[in-house]
Amino acid sequence: MSESVSEAQAVTQAAAVVTEAEPEPEYDPAAPAPLDVPRTPTGNAEVDAQLERVADVDHLATDGHIEVYEDVHRGLRDALTALDARPGPPGPSPTHHQSRS
Repeated sequence: MSESVSEAQAVTQAAAVVTEAEPEPEYDPAAPAPLDVPRTPTGNAEVDAQLERVADVDHLATDGHIEVYEDVHRGLRDALTALDARPGPPGPSPTHHQSRS
């Protein structure tokens, strides 16, 4: 029975050493933490690239988020502006709207 007691003591001592050697990290609310926000592809490569850029905040402290968000906002605004600059389909011809009086 003394062998079982000494084994139990050895395990307890080993656990105490491991606990002392590895203190739990302190909670830091500003430390990087994944937001785990799902990002669904839109089919537009420029927009999808900007949405993927949002994932960069998962590895930054909160004070670094604003730079990423501003960059993404700028990129999305540029992508929308580019859509407005594309020529659309031709409009109807003027003869189409003439009245038949």
